[in-house]
Amino acid sequence: MKTIKKILLLLLVLLVIAQFFHPEKNQGDLASIQPFLDETNPPEDVQIILKESCYDCHSDVTRYPWYNNITPVNYWLAEHVNDGKKHFNFSNWVGNSVKRKDHKMEEFIEMVEKSEMPLESYTLVHKEAILSDVQIKAVVDWAKQVRMKYSLEPKPE
Repeated sequence: MKTIKKILLLLLVLLVIAQFFHPEKNQGDLASIQPFLDETNPPEDVQIILKESCYDCHSDVTRYPWYNNITPVNYWLAEHVNDGKKHFNFSNWVGNSVKRKDHKMEEFIEMVEKSEMPLESYTLVHKEAILSDVQIKAVVDWAKQVRMKYSLEPKPE
């Protein structure tokens, strides 16, 4: 029994010490998203959906919940955001080729249509991010229009 108490005490001490270490936060400026919005011109309802369901993990602007102050949860969230930004980053739209933008929008459509985005682990806590069928249709229709625009742009030779 003493061994179990010692192990629990050691774990508690390690947990307390861990609270002094935090990953870097993803707290860029909303202005970083503006070039994407200017280029793709989403309607107001789609802009709201993107803000509520996408930006936290797929831009340089994350709204952190209270539990982000708890280590090791904050490391898990940081990894989640970094991984999300690797796949699609609204804040890193400028400088991508038309081909890459088209491909990213194709992936975006696929993930939203299959209800693979937003992730269930995100929507468990962020109920406002759950997309209705009407919202999915609005986002997909807009994204398809964006892809159509990219298909009409001249390709570099």
